[in-house]
Amino acid sequence: MLNRIWLFFFVVAMFAIVGQLLNGQTEVLSASVTALFSSAKLAAEIALGLIGVLSLWMGLMRVGEKAGVVGVFAKAFEPLLSRLMPEVPKGHPAYGSVTMNLTANVLGLDNAATPLGLKAMHDLQTLNPVKTVATNAQILFLVLNTSSVTLIPVTVFLYRAQQGAAEPADIFLPILLATSASTIVGVLVVAAFQRLSLMNTVVMGYGALIFGSIMALMFYLGTLTTTAIGTLSSVMGNGILLLLVFSFILVAGVRKVAVYDEFIEGAKEGFAQSIKLIPYLLAMLLAIALLRASGALDYLLHIIAVIVSVIGGDTRFVDALPTAIMKPFSGSGARAMMLETMNHHGADSFAGRLAAIFQGSTETTFYVLAVYFGAVGIRNGRHALVCGLTADLAGIVAAIIVCYQFYG
Repeated sequence: MLNRIWLFFFVVAMFAIVGQLLNGQTEVLSASVTALFSSAKLAAEIALGLIGVLSLWMGLMRVGEKAGVVGVFAKAFEPLLSRLMPEVPKGHPAYGSVTMNLTANVLGLDNAATPLGLKAMHDLQTLNPVKTVATNAQILFLVLNTSSVTLIPVTVFLYRAQQGAAEPADIFLPILLATSASTIVGVLVVAAFQRLSLMNTVVMGYGALIFGSIMALMFYLGTLTTTAIGTLSSVMGNGILLLLVFSFILVAGVRKVAVYDEFIEGAKEGFAQSIKLIPYLLAMLLAIALLRASGALDYLLHIIAVIVSVIGGDTRFVDALPTAIMKPFSGSGARAMMLETMNHHGADSFAGRLAAIFQGSTETTFYVLAVYFGAVGIRNGRHALVCGLTADLAGIVAAIIVCYQFYG
């Protein structure tokens, strides 16, 4: 699958470049060459930037596992995860690392989420009989990450505030609805591929508990100002993070674990993984950079606008689509598109709000796929990309529908 996708990106970029040249836009050649070398530099910078963070969290996770703290978190969600990942045996370390990663994502702790996700993928890889082919559990885990499950997207609120939005956090509910749709569809699609049964008391019970908690949080946040929401998110996220770190170390000390030695061993694993990521990151970033520089994404937007106009549809959402289309490929690119849309149309315009909702409710699917699968040497992702992009599409469609309902 990855071989065909990578080749497809290059073919599309080549035709887009030819199209630009036929229109006399020769600058596309220099832009494409620049993109090639820039992507190589970016891949190295990202991987090197991960060295410290990944070493830190791999070391802490090793201490937490030895202390038994991670196991406590695992037991809380093992009944649910065991239904979604039936091939993972009970009591396996993967339950703990998966739970820790999803918790970090929900709290918006990006610096912790990626290292914890890599640890989870590594734990799941120990159960993989064919090391280059993704397992069902790894695919489900990746789709959960690509569906963007962050409860409070504070960074999006901050960008809206910088662009002059009257109520920067008034898109909180639309983002939550859109990202929930993305996650639900992602799980349903994976369940269909893997023939998982979701109609049982455990899954439905956890679903009701999670849904009820989200509704309660939404009701509470609706009573707060934007500043208060940002403060609450920061205090809650950082507080939980520090609580985990101290609980890992202190409980390990009480249980006579050699905390320093165990941390060093875990950190060594993190260092090795971060270096191993460079080729996989380079391959994906290279293809994405060519797509952007060639103008292929601009052609796609033009085609969508023409089709919507021909059928007589409302084309206002097209102005925000650059963010939606860019997000699965590049987080920084999507952020730039969102800011450009808000700057041009206004932060409180329909397009400005929709671009912000896109940014907060979808994820960089190709980046996540390259990093997580690359970390464990998986080359055949099977249906992972299809499920991840389907979840992205569901989030995009839900964002458009919700935006029309709230601001249309």
